[in-house]
Amino acid sequence: MTLSERQNRILALLNQAGGSLTSSELTQAFEVSVQTIRKDLNILSHQGLVQRVHGGITLPHQNRNLSFSNRLVINLAAKQAIAQAVAARLPEGASVFLGIGTTPQQVARALLHHPGLQVITNNLNAAVTLCQNPNIETLVAGGRIRPSDQDLMGEDTTRFLRRFQVNFGILGAGGINAKGELMDFSLEESHLSRAIIDCSDQCILVTDSSKYLRSAPVRTGCISEVDMFVTEQLPAPINALLRDTHTEVICTSTQETPHEPT
Repeated sequence: MTLSERQNRILALLNQAGGSLTSSELTQAFEVSVQTIRKDLNILSHQGLVQRVHGGITLPHQNRNLSFSNRLVINLAAKQAIAQAVAARLPEGASVFLGIGTTPQQVARALLHHPGLQVITNNLNAAVTLCQNPNIETLVAGGRIRPSDQDLMGEDTTRFLRRFQVNFGILGAGGINAKGELMDFSLEESHLSRAIIDCSDQCILVTDSSKYLRSAPVRTGCISEVDMFVTEQLPAPINALLRDTHTEVICTSTQETPHEPT
């Protein structure tokens, strides 16, 4: 089920508000009736995207990621814009890691007409997409398939990625906390993300704004470790954290860099 524009905006507001909103705040923000907001909240709650509480909603407290099908529809337009921005910055002939998740999957789709790359990935959907472009050499890591997430995991997968040193590593994150730490939902995911960070000349983080303050239990690293952060909307606290770092920030809503990296 595809989320409506208002439902996506509710999720964005919930993140910006620190994870809690009242129904009254939502009806005022969108100038709609309580009944209309209640329908939206019921849909979001049914998909596990919010938790209903008395008088409003909060971000769900989860030790597991949302289902793959749910993640596919959250902020889809934003993820597509992020993907196009990344694809436009990859030069012909570059070597690339492409990590797990729905935003890296959108990056693969944005690369359908790229003149040529070498891509190493454990993202099955990305691999199937990339094989449609004969100018892209795709190397797929072995390992254990996670049917729920349509990717490959495990020690063999991580070991395979660590055999390379690539030009660009593209990864997502389960969440970004208030300290700017990159969070994941399992140690396996964290190990893979860490391999991409460690074995890339330039690391590109791709996440939409719904990941800000999203709960996930495993700490992978810090946003200041990445060279480029591509998002559709940058929360002010994250922008402040990155102001004195080397990280370049691209906001697709404006196609501007909020600050120059040091």
